[in-house]
Amino acid sequence: MTWKPTACFLCSINCGLQVQTEGRHLTRIRGDKGHPGSRGYVCEKPQRLDRYQNAADRLDSPLRRCADGTFERVTWDVAISTIARKLLELRGAHGGEALFYYGGGGQGNHLGGSLYGRTLLEHIGAIFSSNALAQEKTGEFWVDSRLFGKARCHTTGDYPNAEVAVFVGKNPWQSHGFPRARVVLRQIARDPDRLLVVIDPKVSETAAMADVHLRVRPGTDAFLLSAMVAVLFDEDLLDQEFVGQHTNGVEALEAMAQAIDISANCVCSGVDEETVRSVVRRMARARGVSIFEDLGIQQAPNSTLNSYLEKLLFLLTGSFGVEGGMNLHTGLGSLGGSRHCRGRVSPVTQSRLITGLVPCNAIPDEILTDHPDRFRAMIVESANPVHSLADSPRMREAMRALDFSVVIDVAMTETAREADWVLPATSQLAKWECSFFTLEFPHNVFHLRPPVLEPLPGTLPEPEIHSRLLEAMGALDGIDLEPLRAAAAQGPMVYGMAFMQAMGDRRIRDLSPVVLYRTMGPLLPDGADAAAALLLLAQRCAQVYPRSVKAAGIEGDGPMLALNLFRAMFENPSGFVFSHCEYDETLKRLETPDKKVHLVIGELLQELATLDPTQPPPPSPWPLILAAGERRSSTSNTIYRDPAGRASQDQALRVSPDDAQTLGLATGDTARLTTKRGQADVLVEVSDRMLPGHIALPNGQGLSYDGGMHGVAPNELTSGEDQDWLAGTPWHKHVRARLEALPV
Repeated sequence: MTWKPTACFLCSINCGLQVQTEGRHLTRIRGDKGHPGSRGYVCEKPQRLDRYQNAADRLDSPLRRCADGTFERVTWDVAISTIARKLLELRGAHGGEALFYYGGGGQGNHLGGSLYGRTLLEHIGAIFSSNALAQEKTGEFWVDSRLFGKARCHTTGDYPNAEVAVFVGKNPWQSHGFPRARVVLRQIARDPDRLLVVIDPKVSETAAMADVHLRVRPGTDAFLLSAMVAVLFDEDLLDQEFVGQHTNGVEALEAMAQAIDISANCVCSGVDEETVRSVVRRMARARGVSIFEDLGIQQAPNSTLNSYLEKLLFLLTGSFGVEGGMNLHTGLGSLGGSRHCRGRVSPVTQSRLITGLVPCNAIPDEILTDHPDRFRAMIVESANPVHSLADSPRMREAMRALDFSVVIDVAMTETAREADWVLPATSQLAKWECSFFTLEFPHNVFHLRPPVLEPLPGTLPEPEIHSRLLEAMGALDGIDLEPLRAAAAQGPMVYGMAFMQAMGDRRIRDLSPVVLYRTMGPLLPDGADAAAALLLLAQRCAQVYPRSVKAAGIEGDGPMLALNLFRAMFENPSGFVFSHCEYDETLKRLETPDKKVHLVIGELLQELATLDPTQPPPPSPWPLILAAGERRSSTSNTIYRDPAGRASQDQALRVSPDDAQTLGLATGDTARLTTKRGQADVLVEVSDRMLPGHIALPNGQGLSYDGGMHGVAPNELTSGEDQDWLAGTPWHKHVRARLEALPV
């Protein structure tokens, strides 16, 4: 049987896969050795991808909600015309800013929403949007923008070459985060000249193999990280040459560091001071330090401050713009919000819109109000906010309060069940697709994936859905596309010239992805219409990063470089390196006025000054801290909805032996877990991975599937009130809770 190239889409790395198929089923799955990023590497999770493709709740027809709350099947023509008319009516009555968009593509599902969906939003004037990044990474993005000049200046670690690798609130053994994670972790752990450091309350798989595990108390990461920064000053460990040449503001940081009581901070965080000092000394003398921060600190107290302190560690030690250190990578697509939201706040809660995204915790409050500027309609694409955002009950209430809602997805999700209209999308395995998680350095990889299965009848790919909606709204009325179609038939050079000339018409420029889709798309090989809009990204990448694109082997200058980059997307079905960077590129990419790193972020230094390691926590009726959503060996994101195949231990609440003894619990017992927002009965696993007072629920559970509810939904227990003061990121990893044994 033929092996077909595709990719995994259960995490952001999107490892290359090869699959064999029979009918609409995947029969065999293995890593693709031809993929330049993963090179044959694969974990155990994609072996169950056929359960995504052939789940019991797959959609195969547009659905309209009836008055009694049930859904009826309708034709695509009825769905498109009705939805288009309703959106225009709402825009006419309340303005485009009353229409809100959430999603734009799950893991590895970015071609439709991020290009074509954005075109639809621009046409109807809907500028406010959000996605999963706004409950994870926006605090880090904001710090990047202040340090380096713009949010697009995002750092990534050179882990294969790092002399010291530090993972803060991160377990790459399970959640990956960089290519070939388990291979790289083993290489670091086995090399006596390298150091693997993990900062995490749990003994994760990565922590268990680390040289040093700084087992911080939950919620005290800012105390530990600030102590580590203070040690750099206390022991004169700064890279003075780098700091002097490439940064400004170090004097203010030194004054901050002198005010930090290192010993008290270490006691507060529960970590031995001498161990902390020895780690910092090793980082200071290393030729390259790579640090990965993730949800363990990004969804916990002092989230944005934690991101700042983590970055100060590699900047002050000179591990920026060097081999094995942190660097600024290239990129293709963007998952941020509308350009019209730059510098704005949300209409009701006045929340800061980092990278143009509304903070996820603010969304219900932007709807459940009588404010005249509230969101009145919502389009959700390839996302499940009713399940994935904090405080699911309130998110359900918000969905029901909208004047109009549409969900575009492959399955009948928890969010789809609350919508007015549900449109069935083609699965990722049955359409042309790609990922815009192009985050690596020095080699950055892009993978345009051809379909490996026939689409389910009744479904449409998102580019076709958005294009039909725009056409039904009259967006293309009066625009003659025939000259572009004729030019496309004469080849790429003729078409490229004709398209550039046509872009002088603002109507065509505003609709350019759809224009490409309808004119050049039909002539692309193997039905790759949806990939036509990638020409726009190729043009931008070639313009912004010409040196790096050429270094990757793409030839040409100006428009020819862009055209050859676009061509390479189709010529490499297992993906290709689209940019190669020298390490000196990082410092050249700084976008501050003086081309230096600006070390001082006043708002965060003020927050740091308020932290008091000697102040005991106030009395609380919630003695435990719940990490709501932990990645385990048989759990992944919730596009994989079928519970079959999940190990029983990966569905349980993990409890420390001390807490289990106190509460009279044993592995296999059922206990009642209560937070200020809700409660659930949970299966218990007693695990020495957990600190006393710290408990953890897995992610990917609590889904309504095939007539039943499977596992505990973490966000039935989380509260939208608990969030970072600056970025609005939720405290999913720091939920106050209590646990009680149930009577036998």
